[in-house]
Amino acid sequence: MTGLAVVSVVLLAVSGLVAVPQYLERWRGTPDRPQVWLYCSALAQILLLGAAAVVALLAGGGAGWAVAGPLAVLAATVGGGSPTVAILRLSFNASHPEHQRVLTGPEGEQVFNEEVNAQPVLRGGAWIGVLERLAVASTLIMGWPEGLAIILAVKALGRYSELGKSGAAERFILGTFASQLWACACVGVAVLLA
Repeated sequence: MTGLAVVSVVLLAVSGLVAVPQYLERWRGTPDRPQVWLYCSALAQILLLGAAAVVALLAGGGAGWAVAGPLAVLAATVGGGSPTVAILRLSFNASHPEHQRVLTGPEGEQVFNEEVNAQPVLRGGAWIGVLERLAVASTLIMGWPEGLAIILAVKALGRYSELGKSGAAERFILGTFASQLWACACVGVAVLLA
């Protein structure tokens, strides 16, 4: 393995490990009070993964699938949380009527919005995302891209009943795209490394 390949492997590993603190509640913040750490770690991860891809391209491979494959699956699985949550937080529109406590009724009267304190939309999304990224990266590493259709179908069928809730479909699409793009990018670096 060349020196550049080693650098790329290290960058790939670090891009995934930077996200580990995000899995602790205190690092995530809330939509009205986001933690700077979340956005900084997501940006750092994207930059590290991009650097890993560039260095892997310059190295011309040489790390082999035995190193690059498992490392890419690990980086995809653990590392995708911060970028995905950051995108979901950035897309949150607090001024949208569905997030207001008091709304204006059809005749100008004030109406209490009962959905403000409702259950969070798409519960369990963080752990579903971890498993989704594990499945996506593993499927691609094994050379079976058709598995992506099965993963998406299982996820969509599992969430089907919740997608009618206010904002749920948008969160589902954004979270799925962000999560899967991260996993695909990690596998892309592994392909360049191998």
